[in-house]
This record gives sequence, C-alpha cells and structure tokens, in this order.
Amino acid sequence: MSKKVVVLGATGTLGAPIAIHLKKCGYDVIAAGRRLSDNGFFADHDIPYISLDISQACEFGKLPDRDVYAVVHFAGALPASMKGYDATLYISSIVQGTYNVLEYTRKTGADRIVFPQSLFDIRYLFGSKVPIPADSLRKPPYEGDHAMYVIAKNAAVDMIEHYHAVYGIRRFIFRLSRIYLYHPNPFTFTNGKKRLVVDRYLIYRAMKGEPLEIWGDPHRLLETICIDDLLQIIEKSLCADVEGGLYNVGSGGSTNEERIRGIAEVFSPKDHPSPISYAPEKQSAKQFVLDIRKTVDELGYEPRYTWKDYLIKFKKDMEEQPFAKLWGKESDYYHGEEL
Repeated sequence: MSKKVVVLGATGTLGAPIAIHLKKCGYDVIAAGRRLSDNGFFADHDIPYISLDISQACEFGKLPDRDVYAVVHFAGALPASMKGYDATLYISSIVQGTYNVLEYTRKTGADRIVFPQSLFDIRYLFGSKVPIPADSLRKPPYEGDHAMYVIAKNAAVDMIEHYHAVYGIRRFIFRLSRIYLYHPNPFTFTNGKKRLVVDRYLIYRAMKGEPLEIWGDPHRLLETICIDDLLQIIEKSLCADVEGGLYNVGSGGSTNEERIRGIAEVFSPKDHPSPISYAPEKQSAKQFVLDIRKTVDELGYEPRYTWKDYLIKFKKDMEEQPFAKLWGKESDYYHGEEL
C-alpha cells in the first residue's frame, strides 16, 4: 500500500508542483488548500483536493485521521502575496496554523513533517563572502515587511522542534532561498505595494531584444535553485532515515553576469539579441550563497540544474502553461504594464 502524504498549501506556487511530484513518486497524496475550488486541477492527476483553513482546528476533521505517513506543510501567508500589511495573517496562518498542523500530525501518528523556513532568518548574514551554514543563528529582522513574517516562521520552527523532542516526530525544515519556476503571475508585493518581479521585467525586455544592464559587481553571487532541485530534496526527505533538522536549500549560486547573459541568450530573438552593458555604479542585491553540505550529506541531495537550465524550463512552461487550470494564464495577470 502506498504511503499517505498530506500536502498543505497545495494550490500555492510550491505546493502544487510538490503534490504532483510526490504523486509521480508513488505516494498516496491528499492535496489541501484554502481555496474553495481547485477548478478540477488535482482530479486530473488522480489526487483528491480538500478545501481547508489551517488556522481553524475544527477543519482538520476533513483530512484522513489515520495511516498518514508525512505532512508537507507549505501553507501560510507570504509577504510577496500580501497587498497592504496585515500582521495578524502571519499569526493566524503560520503560528496558530502550524500548531494545528502539529496537533494533526501527532494525533494521526505521522512519522514526519516537512516545513519551509524563511531565508530572512539569516538576513543579517547577507553580504557574506562564504556560504552561510544551515545551523546559523536564526535571527529575525525587526523592521520591514518581513519582520512579523520571520518572527512567526521562527515561532513555527520552535514549535516543530518541541514536537520532535516530546513526540519524536521527524522534522525536515528547509531554509528556502527564492525557488525559481514559472508562474503566470509576474507580480509580487514589496512593503505591500505591487511590483513586477525583476527577472520577469528583464525577460520581457529580452523577448523584445531591448538592452539589458549588469548592475554592480558582475561576479556577485546570488543563491539560485530550480524547482526541480527542490522537488528532489522534498522527495529525499520523505525516505531519509534520519531525525532531520534545519537544512539549507541551494545550488551554489550564479553570478550577476551569468544571470543577465542567460536571460539574453534564452529569451532574445536570434536575429535581434539584447545588447548587454555594464553599470557598476548601480546597486544590486547583496551577495549570499547557502552552505548545502548538510543537505548533501544527510539527504543525498545532488544539485542538478543551473541558472540556464532553469531559464530553458521557464520558457517551456511559459509556452505550455502546465498549471493554467489551477493558476490561470499569464494574460489573466499581465497586460504590458511595468510597475
């Protein structure tokens, strides 16, 4: 009999591909999300979908109450999806929600839980010239739109550690840098204001053969991980015979120059490629790369996808729209504006 895995946050940007991948791996997947309807998306993949608000303990009665092997908990409010600012959503969905998830995990006798941690718990180490270790001190920022979010995520991690210590639930907590994949919505929210994701802005320019600039130090490294490498890590965490812990999710990073030249190469018209120039006077993001040795050693993770591999996959998904039934199409979100 296939092991039963409950994926929470299954309609989200990461939850959906995780659910599909685990189904392909042979698990008996139950997808749950806050959306009332998944538009029949999961049924197409032979996965049942359950509408569930994790902040409400009574709603967990909709889920299986026995024979659950693992809970993959990717539900919760995100700064990138929050118009305006409402910190209570972090408390209700991440703190209260994770407590409810842990109680469900305990009561069903599940062996393990998988949970994503915010990269911003080590924001104070951004700019480091060496890879940042997985077991670095978790320290939230106390200002900005990520402050209450990271405080809530840290509280959730502490609760997970408590349930591991007291009830023996194995825990696989993954510190995620940005996971690169195609989503039809090219916008994000920064401090509650709608913005076009930088990479998408550059891709749109490249598609028209417009000039691109390499800002700041062209050799600056930024952590890069394709969705397929994350799926590998999730898959391996479900069969790893270890107690778990906190793991960095990364690949070694890509340079500023690699990123811009990759976008131009993959997306520019062959007969009218985007010209590229250097702009060292313009400020780019601080360097950060994550130390993934613990993830490699304990889970057997093998980074396989480069920045260019991601761009090629992005272009393919942009054309084929594999999640359109769940998320809609790009034309539902983007109409040529540059915010």
